[in-house]
Amino acid sequence: MSSRDRVILFIAEGFGLGRIRFAPGTWGSLWGIPLGWSLGCFDTTWWVRLVVAVAMLVIGIPLCERAARLRNTKDPGSVVWDEIAAFPLVYAFVPLDGPRQWIILIAGFILFRIFDIWKPPPVRQCDKLTGGFGIMIDDTVAACYAAAFLCLLTRVM
Repeated sequence: MSSRDRVILFIAEGFGLGRIRFAPGTWGSLWGIPLGWSLGCFDTTWWVRLVVAVAMLVIGIPLCERAARLRNTKDPGSVVWDEIAAFPLVYAFVPLDGPRQWIILIAGFILFRIFDIWKPPPVRQCDKLTGGFGIMIDDTVAACYAAAFLCLLTRVM
């Protein structure tokens, strides 16, 4: 394996967290909390968060495609870039500063994991798509569900 391929796997596997055998998607998703926190620190607007989400999605398609080929499987559990890339979308429309910041960050994490594991329609149908796009899109749709519920939650908090 080339050093380039090792770097691709290191990034795609969440800088090592995706290599944890028990619940790699959950471990890899933990990167979403500091990512959301950093978006809040820079006082980003909703459209900047969407641009970041789209950029991470676009980067993730070939990244996850190559990592899946290197792992010789359709959607390896160790590849968690798809989970990480979903978080700017999860947090796109909620305040990420102030006294409730950590509650919102943790609630977004929990909501995303619920929808990513549960896979309500059309998440389940997207999960059946192949290639890098297929790896990325189901988590993107799960992030849309989480974002909607997180918006509702922050309005009642």
